[in-house]
Amino acid sequence: MQDQLLETWRIHNRINLYLLDSTKPEALGAVSASKGRTVAEQFAHLHNVRLMWLKSAAPELLAGLDKIEKEKAADSSLLRASLEASGKAMETLLGKGFAEGKIKGFKPHAAGFLGYIISHESHHRGQIVLTLKQAGHPVDKKTAFGIWEWGTR
Repeated sequence: MQDQLLETWRIHNRINLYLLDSTKPEALGAVSASKGRTVAEQFAHLHNVRLMWLKSAAPELLAGLDKIEKEKAADSSLLRASLEASGKAMETLLGKGFAEGKIKGFKPHAAGFLGYIISHESHHRGQIVLTLKQAGHPVDKKTAFGIWEWGTR
C-alpha cells in the first residue's frame, strides 16, 4: 500500500508540472477577477507550503530547497525545478511518515497528510485554471482533460 500512496503523490506532482508546462509564460502574470495571487505566485505557493511542512516535519530534507519569492515567481523554469525538487522531498517525507505511521506536526496520520496536501494543491490547481480562463488564457482541451488522466500521468 505504501508504494501505491507514494505513486499517488508522484502522479499528483506530475499533474501540477503538466499544468505548469502548458501555461504560456505571458499567462503566468494573470490574476483572477477576484484579485489575489498571480498564476505564477500560486504555483510558487505550492512549493513554499511544501517547504513550510518540510521545515516543521523534517528540516533535514530542506537542503538545496529555497523559497520562491514573489519577485521571482514568474520564472517558469525556476517554478518547474522548484516543484520537482520539493516534490521529491515531499515524497521522502511521505515515505518516512508511512514507515513511522505519522508526520510530525500533523494529525491524524501520514495517509491523512497525503490527502490534506493533495487537497490543498488541487484547490490551487483549480484556482490556476479558473484564473487563466478569467484572464483570457484558458487551458486547451488537451490540458483540461489531461489533468484528470491519473492513469497516464
